Amino acid sequence: MPAVAVSRRATLEDVEQLYLLIDDYARKGIMLPRSRKVLERLIDDFVVTEVDGLVVGCGSLCKLGEELVEIRSLGIAEGYKGQGLGSMLVKQLVEEARAQGIPKVMALTYEVSFFLKNDFNVVEKEIFPEKVWTDCVNCSKQHACDEIAVLKILD
Repeated sequence: MPAVAVSRRATLEDVEQLYLLIDDYARKGIMLPRSRKVLERLIDDFVVTEVDGLVVGCGSLCKLGEELVEIRSLGIAEGYKGQGLGSMLVKQLVEEARAQGIPKVMALTYEVSFFLKNDFNVVEKEIFPEKVWTDCVNCSKQHACDEIAVLKILD
């Protein structure tokens, strides 16, 4: 991992870099797009990883109920993958969930091995009615979802 990597809460000054990072993933069909306005509104839900002052990674938590949060918009910029930065973000997001007293953290992902490495387990999407009725009901992939659900139960 780069010696100068820092993970921190996002600020409004990060919105443009967040937008560009998420947009890159969204254009590849890997992540849902987020407008700058939405990012401004949800900025308190985001954490970022910086290397030498440049935002190279991001992730957010979305509360789906009293006992469940979802990791969303998790991504690392090209050229910075494989250096432990994604795991740094997941660790910070899990600690945030723990601080909020939320015992379950889930994600929908194409990167199952990454989440397994970070102590998540593969589960059936259907065990998350909170997610299905909040987001999936409006998704174009609703009946042909190819993402894998992962879950970490906090101790």
